[in-house]
Amino acid sequence: MWARVLDARRDNMKSDTVAVHGGYETEPTTKAVAVPIYQTVAYEFDSAEHGAALFNLEAEGYRYSRISNPTVAVLERRIAALEGGIEALCVSSGQAALNYAVLTLAELGSNIVSVPQLYGTTHTLFGHILPSQGIAARFAESDQADAIEKLIDDKTRAIFCESAGNPAGNICDIEALAAVAARHGVPLVVDNTVPTPILLRPIDYGADIVVHSLTKFLGGHGTTLGGAIIDSGRFPWKEQARRFPMFSTPDPSYHGLIYTEHFGAAAYLGRCRSVYQRTTGAVLAPLSAFLLLQGVETVALRVERHVENARRVAEFLRQDRRVEWVNYAGFPDSPYHALAQKYFGGRACSLLTFGIAGGLEAGKRFYDALKLFKRLVNMGDAKSLACHPASTTHRQMSAKEQEKAGVRPEMIRLSIGIEHIDDILADLDQALAAGTRDAAPLLAAE
Repeated sequence: MWARVLDARRDNMKSDTVAVHGGYETEPTTKAVAVPIYQTVAYEFDSAEHGAALFNLEAEGYRYSRISNPTVAVLERRIAALEGGIEALCVSSGQAALNYAVLTLAELGSNIVSVPQLYGTTHTLFGHILPSQGIAARFAESDQADAIEKLIDDKTRAIFCESAGNPAGNICDIEALAAVAARHGVPLVVDNTVPTPILLRPIDYGADIVVHSLTKFLGGHGTTLGGAIIDSGRFPWKEQARRFPMFSTPDPSYHGLIYTEHFGAAAYLGRCRSVYQRTTGAVLAPLSAFLLLQGVETVALRVERHVENARRVAEFLRQDRRVEWVNYAGFPDSPYHALAQKYFGGRACSLLTFGIAGGLEAGKRFYDALKLFKRLVNMGDAKSLACHPASTTHRQMSAKEQEKAGVRPEMIRLSIGIEHIDDILADLDQALAAGTRDAAPLLAAE
């Protein structure tokens, strides 16, 4: 690790600056300003004693890229700084991050409690994969704190939510959920992929662990898979040793290491890296880390444009007679408007959904007619993207499960990109005309 790395908390840097400089100081050997790509599997030991010290976690350094890599480490430090966490672990995808985040907390016979509004693959992980491993997922009736609290028992090991639901568009009350979690001695885990730390830092409102699909807005260019887990460093693992003995008792799989003693406030992430990444190997490649760093550098600028374009799109759709409904938290009559004011600084995310007049069949015609918008299941790209969740991201869910998750049969999800707003609106206008067979005039841009 290099001698002086920019520290956001020490240097009191703003998020825009952290995104460009956080976690890296000019590499001393070559003076490279761009983060070097350390495309290596292993690192040479000075001696047998040095190798043993590294594996005993007694000395700082790198030993094998399945555990840590210098390029990935810069990304980890930068993401941790952006989210206000103590440390981060970057892995091969957002789903790998979510899986590791839960497995580090839960064990056979335990459960997690989740809001119902989830990304489809997250619902599959919670509803089908984890139960097959002996970890139950309890889905609340709503994202309200009281609905979550009544499902918690002595076997609960975490509360989970998406800060902004994909594609439901709901906004969770992080402070209220954090209060419930603290009252019951369990961590609050928040997927903050959609808002990004530019709009919201859940740790500032009491979240204990944050996860990201770096593939989306933080990467921002639709080129690279990646995920991150950020540890706030605030959860009292020692005080909650009854629920979480794995952090404060010797780990026989790692020569008796006691995580709270060795890693201190970062015990959670230390166990996540030492047990799950080291053993099961969902590793982020150095080149992928480098590419994601390029995206992170511009995330503050992109989010600003994403958000403004989305506002214009939402207003256009709402005023168009060919559209039956628009779900957008930026509207004053949205049930989530007040939470957008509180958590997102009065802005709304650039992910929104709507239903076209004429229902499912009209929606299909609209979808097929899009030209500028790309038809795919990613989001958070610089390009504008469109998805039909019921037939793609949430296809594995039953109709009832889709309804609870906020997915309607006719729903179209838009991830608004950074193109010129006139071109975005023109594409929507012509696709609406094709979908409804109604060539209503394009409403004038502001």
